Amino acid sequence: MPAEADADDPAVLARRLQILSTEHWGLLAARGTAQSEVLTRISIYLTLVSAGLVTIGLLGQASHFAAWFTVAALGILAFLAIVGLLTLVRVLNVAEEDFMYATAMNRIRGAYAEIDPTAAENFLASTHDDELGMRMTYSFFRDRSGFEQVLASSSVLSILVTASVTGMFFGGLVTSMGASTPVAVIVGVVVGVVVAVLSVWYSAFRYLSVWRGYRPLRPSDGPPRSWVDVRAAGRPSPR
Repeated sequence: MPAEADADDPAVLARRLQILSTEHWGLLAARGTAQSEVLTRISIYLTLVSAGLVTIGLLGQASHFAAWFTVAALGILAFLAIVGLLTLVRVLNVAEEDFMYATAMNRIRGAYAEIDPTAAENFLASTHDDELGMRMTYSFFRDRSGFEQVLASSSVLSILVTASVTGMFFGGLVTSMGASTPVAVIVGVVVGVVVAVLSVWYSAFRYLSVWRGYRPLRPSDGPPRSWVDVRAAGRPSPR
């Protein structure tokens, strides 16, 4: 009884709201910082790729494709491929962090709803801290397909650029070893496809492994018939 009385005490509720708000703003700040950092890194990488390819073209024209040009071109492509792989790892990390932040804020939003169910009627984002709730927070009005969500992500852009640069490097490498142009093109395409497929598989593996081991505090109530039903089910009834 004393514990229940304390839970309804205005001072206790005010302190709880302050703690939840502080955590909520901390998550928002961390999420914004991570997104800003990774977008800057992607921009730097794309600038490096553009500058590197232009440099290779200018070197070829200036040197008339002298013997040392091959070494220089391969060195530039190798550098771009390594930076691309490192950038891709960071992009995948931030993508994982982003849906973790969204899920954590869903949990806090659920705590807000328990404190004031009437105010929770205005929430469009989910109050459930599971995968379904996370997806609803990312898209309020309709359930985006996983294919659409992945295709439009920064991860796919990084994967395609990195796979292309890596393929060009290996294609140039086999050419320098005496292979014919068709063989070099085939090797480059195969390497690029392999890098892209492995990157997509690794990204999906990370995503699924996170949800496989996660236990939500406020799971969604069963599979919804429509996205509108999910939003309605996420609103607690006023007491």
